[in-house]
Amino acid sequence: QVRLMESGGGLVQAGESLTLSCAVSTSITIASGWYRQPQEKQRELVARITSDGTRNYADSVVGRFSISRDNGKNTMYLHMNSLKPEDTAVYYCTVGTLIGTDYYPNLGWGQGTQVTVSS
Repeated sequence: QVRLMESGGGLVQAGESLTLSCAVSTSITIASGWYRQPQEKQRELVARITSDGTRNYADSVVGRFSISRDNGKNTMYLHMNSLKPEDTAVYYCTVGTLIGTDYYPNLGWGQGTQVTVSS
């Protein structure tokens, strides 16, 4: 079973930046992604990266968030800039499978890390 552990969440003010890290127990050259779930709202895919390095983002974070990974360290990152109060959520890192253009986070989830952005 793949194990994932996020770190780097916290409380920041609007406009500030934060980077989340996710240590993975196996190679992360497969597809991987970050989800978030605001309180009392549905979970959404924020960013994903495929095995060939192709990146995709939710419309709400384009130009502000960036996903990356360090294959040598089996660690993935979510760099978040110009944070807004609506970015407040629990953020989860995942690894999964890309079928066609669809990403399925079927191989593992982290426990989540809280990001709170104050106005």
